[in-house]
Amino acid sequence: MRRPPHRRPAAAALVLAAVLALSACSSSDDAGGGRAGGPSKAAGPSRSAAVPDRQAEAEPPGPTPSISRGPVVPDAELKPVTGSFTQDQKAYLSGRVPKDTDPAAVLQTGQESCQRLERTAKRDKDAAVGAIIAGDIRDAEAAITHLCTAQKPLLATAKTGFPDGTTKTPRAGTYRALTTDPACAWRALDADGKVLASGPSPGDDGPVKAGIPARTAEFVSSSCYAWLPA
Repeated sequence: MRRPPHRRPAAAALVLAAVLALSACSSSDDAGGGRAGGPSKAAGPSRSAAVPDRQAEAEPPGPTPSISRGPVVPDAELKPVTGSFTQDQKAYLSGRVPKDTDPAAVLQTGQESCQRLERTAKRDKDAAVGAIIAGDIRDAEAAITHLCTAQKPLLATAKTGFPDGTTKTPRAGTYRALTTDPACAWRALDADGKVLASGPSPGDDGPVKAGIPARTAEFVSSSCYAWLPA
């Protein structure tokens, strides 16, 4: 009798496909722990451990820039389909709504930024301030100024710091990095490029701190996320 064709490889392929599909679903569920509907965005290694995961709290991409670079809806035409905007909402939307874009959708982006700030600040104010400094929350300054004024203390604190990277002529003083990343490192340079100070020193424990001398022309850091006065 002729034996039936060997079908184990096909069955194995089906099992493998099912496993991969389940893994993808699981990964998607894990990434969606924050606001629903936002696509994933990988978290950088320089983030503070207290800052919400970018993947879970990611801002949605779309046609809503901080300030539209193209034609915008005139202020007189900033009207929702139903109801009306408050004066503060109109102030937030002014110059921010691209042509052929629903103003209510742009407003929602600002309101969601406020919600992120409020949630983060309840857990860790440093994390919320760091997110403002690093630019992780879209239009944070405008949203706080017009839509969630109770968060103005966070904005005031954020303005005393600066983000990771290169900062020209920083104010002299001692600063602390808003990160737990062991790779965080920094150096302060004078106008000729000479290193005035650098860190962290071997054996340093706790949060990384940087002493910026008065003659510093450029402060450079990496994997430090953001800096605030210590």
